[in-house]
Amino acid sequence: MTTQGPLLLKVYAPAFVQDDQRTIATVNALERALPGLRLEWRVNKRRVEAIPQRDTWLAEETTRGEFPMVCNGDEHYPVMLSGQSESAYVSPGGQPQLRVHAKLPLDAAVISAAANVLEAVAEGAHAFWGQATPDGAALDIAYQTAPTLEGPPSPRRGLPALKLFEHIRAPEIPYYLGWLNYWSEASARAIGFPDPARDTEWLSRARRTATGGWIVQLTEAPLDLDDPAHLAALKRAYERFPEIGGRGVP
Repeated sequence: MTTQGPLLLKVYAPAFVQDDQRTIATVNALERALPGLRLEWRVNKRRVEAIPQRDTWLAEETTRGEFPMVCNGDEHYPVMLSGQSESAYVSPGGQPQLRVHAKLPLDAAVISAAANVLEAVAEGAHAFWGQATPDGAALDIAYQTAPTLEGPPSPRRGLPALKLFEHIRAPEIPYYLGWLNYWSEASARAIGFPDPARDTEWLSRARRTATGGWIVQLTEAPLDLDDPAHLAALKRAYERFPEIGGRGVP
């Protein structure tokens, strides 16, 4: 069987602006989504140390255009959150972006809260779109965009090849699918979701977010591509949404 954990989460959002408040908003939102979580530690020279006045420190880091890594300080149950600025050269539509990523243990508590966790991070960052997927399946999905020595990607398991991020025409279009998917209202519109006639399967595991976006869950259990039913569900989703990964435009 695939080693599923940990849960890897990524969201893609507009680039930092002056006096950006999204770093603090995203950290606080993640803490609310996972009861008992406190992200009040950082890694400094390979050592974990507490952050006095964390929100003040985050605000100072943000003024320098940084979304520093914060964690819960527990090496036996590590939760980490950070961000990275992506230049216009490697971003869709030639627009710079902020990529926010989190890593969490894939246990019962995280699985039950995963949709709320993704929504919290995505809407805290004002993301265009995002996804959360167990590490095992995420590796297979990464092969959909990884160029080979011969040129184009060579995806595993019969999954479709996807365009490189910089070749996607607009930032609202998701690069790929995951177990849990966040699509902002603009992103959902760009890929044609929802269509009541064609999206019965996806709507059965979807819900709206506070800002009008969507959380769409492909499978009940965390995505495991060794499970033929899970692999088939992922392929059906790619067939339904050809715009994802830039496949809808020649």
